[in-house]
Amino acid sequence: QVQLVESGGDLVQTGGSLRLSCEASGIISIYAMAWYRQAPGKQRELVAAISSSSYTNYADSVKGRFTISRDNAKNTVYLQMNSLKPEDTAIYFCKLYRGYAGYWGQGTQVTVSS
Repeated sequence: QVQLVESGGDLVQTGGSLRLSCEASGIISIYAMAWYRQAPGKQRELVAAISSSSYTNYADSVKGRFTISRDNAKNTVYLQMNSLKPEDTAIYFCKLYRGYAGYWGQGTQVTVSS
């Protein structure tokens, strides 16, 4: 069993920045990981993903503003979010792609005020 703990969510103004962290209780180096988000009344959506070899991909809505990275020595994945917009408001979850269903964290709230 692997536990994922997200942190870094906060209330920020439009144009601000936040850095989310997701720390795993086990080794992550051989697994892909990703950040998802879910806004009220909407489905959970993929924001950014990073492979074990650090290949990355992003949702069109965040390209050029968000950066996903990983530090395998710390078993941690990050999401640097710049130029935040009100539509980025959501609960952000990290996912470890291990096993059939993968593992999810409990989420961290990001609120962007206009």
